[in-house]
Amino acid sequence: MSLGAVTRLLPDLADLGTQVVLLSGGEPLLNPEWPLIAELLRSRGLQVWLLTSGLSLAKHAKRVAELFDSVTVSLDGTNPATYAAIRGLDAFDKVCEGIRASVAKGLAPGLRVTVQKANYRELPAFVELAKELGARQVSFLAVDVANPHAFARTSAASNELALGPDDLPHLQECLTAMESAYAAEFRSGFIAESPRKLELIQQYFAAVHGLGPFPAVRCNAPEFSAVVNATGLVQPCFFISGPTNLSSDEGLARALDDNAMRELRGAIAHGERHECKTCVCSMWRDPQALSAGFLQNGHTQRARVAG
Repeated sequence: MSLGAVTRLLPDLADLGTQVVLLSGGEPLLNPEWPLIAELLRSRGLQVWLLTSGLSLAKHAKRVAELFDSVTVSLDGTNPATYAAIRGLDAFDKVCEGIRASVAKGLAPGLRVTVQKANYRELPAFVELAKELGARQVSFLAVDVANPHAFARTSAASNELALGPDDLPHLQECLTAMESAYAAEFRSGFIAESPRKLELIQQYFAAVHGLGPFPAVRCNAPEFSAVVNATGLVQPCFFISGPTNLSSDEGLARALDDNAMRELRGAIAHGERHECKTCVCSMWRDPQALSAGFLQNGHTQRARVAG
């Protein structure tokens, strides 16, 4: 995404009452124009949120703290061995260095953990690591192995990433232990999800193996957010591609109000999209509360999103 493309979005972002812009990827900090993009958005009164792998965070911590209102770091291991097994590179210490550097500059990141077979036994260790690093919050999300198009994938995720049937009792033991050991962290929101919501991770992996239904999904994310990808195409969310003829170059407001996009949002709202039935990241916001602000109470809400 270029600075010029973001500049062209600004009038529509204002007209749509946008509050927050999330910069994601790929890896946003590899975009040479990321500081200029963040500066531009902030100059228009928008809150700016960074989703990053953290590999370059130590290098850019000072500038990130100056330009972003919130940072979320994806961290899938609590030690070098697990991190390398999942990410394919030995960079655990570098990511931790970046988190600490961001904390030192006054912007404590949230940590996002994608739960899968290689790391689910480390869930309690993630909570301890988040505390040790000075993170603002830790959040857990099941790895999506059901939707081949989630987060702009070009091929399906391997089912080998999913917990197997033999793993599910061990996950349940882990979750039960966490509910007791981290009652205070759940109450404070340091662990973003409630114990009940973490139970849905187990239900999801059971459903992947045909051992029960997928967790029920309640989501209205396309009614308060949207995704603009690097080519300018507009999507209703990260998990469902938008109509291929709708580009932000022709106006984000027009794209969102197009009949094809309206029909797509309607199909999502009425449960007619198969992707929604297996979604690992459904989001529901009370329409009456949306105007109260988005980067509050754990920075879990978002508005119109450009990524």
